[in-house]
Amino acid sequence: MLVLPGEDTEPITGLGAVEVVTADLRQSGVPVEACRGIETLYHCAGVIHPRRISDLYSVNVDGSRNILDAAIAAKVRRFVFVSSNSPAGVNSSPTRLMVEDDPPQPYLNYGLSKLQGEWLIHSAHRAGRIEGVIVRPCWFYGPNQPLRQTTFFKMIKAGHPPVVGRGDNLRSMSYVDNTVQGLLLAGSLERAAGETYWIADARPYSFIEILQTVARLLDVELRPRYLPKLAGDTARLVDSLLQMAGLYKQEIHVAGELGESIAVSIDKARRELGYEPQVELEEGMRRSILWCRAHGVEI
Repeated sequence: MLVLPGEDTEPITGLGAVEVVTADLRQSGVPVEACRGIETLYHCAGVIHPRRISDLYSVNVDGSRNILDAAIAAKVRRFVFVSSNSPAGVNSSPTRLMVEDDPPQPYLNYGLSKLQGEWLIHSAHRAGRIEGVIVRPCWFYGPNQPLRQTTFFKMIKAGHPPVVGRGDNLRSMSYVDNTVQGLLLAGSLERAAGETYWIADARPYSFIEILQTVARLLDVELRPRYLPKLAGDTARLVDSLLQMAGLYKQEIHVAGELGESIAVSIDKARRELGYEPQVELEEGMRRSILWCRAHGVEI
C-alpha cells in the first residue's frame, strides 16, 4: 500500500498484514521497489475536490504517470486505474444510460484530469508496456466514506436538502463492496486487459429516491427545497468561470451537477467480467449510517 507521507494509515493497517510505503506521487521517481514483485497494481489515488485547479493535474495526471512509470519499471503485469464518471460527463438524454464506447465529454477540470489519466493507461497498454484496465465507479458510498458523504447525510437530517428540478434525474452510485468486486474482477480476468468498465450498483436511482431513502433510514421528515433548473445551470456557469481562474468552490461545483442525470449501464461488466453487484441503495445507505454512528459521527 502506497500512501502519502503524514496520512493516517490505521484504517488500512488495522485490517491485517498490510505493508505500507510512503511516497508522494506528485514527485517524479516513485520508488520502483515499492512495486517490485507485484502482479496487479490498483491505482486508487486521486483528488476530487481540490484546493486549486492545478492540484487536479498534479495528482490525477502527473501522479498517475509517475506511478505508472514505476509499475512498468518494476515489471508489474497489470495496472488497474480507478477513474470516474466525470470523463464521460452527463447523460445527453435522461432515458439513455451511458456506455463505455460513448465519446468522452469530460465534466470540467476534474473530468479532464481523469480522462488524461485514462489516456496514459491506454497508451501504455497499446505500446505493450503493461496491461491496462480502466474502471469507472460513480458516486461512491459506504463505510469509510469521505467527508462529503457525511455532509450529505447531515443536510438530509436537517430536513431541507436542495433539489434542482423535480428530482427525477437519475444517478448511478457505487457501493464500496460492489466497487471492490469490480476491481478484483478487472484485475484478475485475462479478457479485461485494454478495456474500460462502468462499475456501479445494479440500477441507477432517481435523486429524490436517494434523498427519501436516507431520510427514512435517519427517521426524519423530508422537506426538500425545490429549485428551478436555472439554478443548477447558473451554478455550473459560475463554477466554470471560477475554474478558468484556477479557483475551486466545492459547494458551487456540486450544485452545478445536482440536477443532471449521471447514469450508466453496467451491461459490459456483467457480460465480460461476471460482475454482479450485491448491495443496493437502502442496504448500502443503512451500512453507511451505522458506520458513521459507530465512529462518533453525529448524524
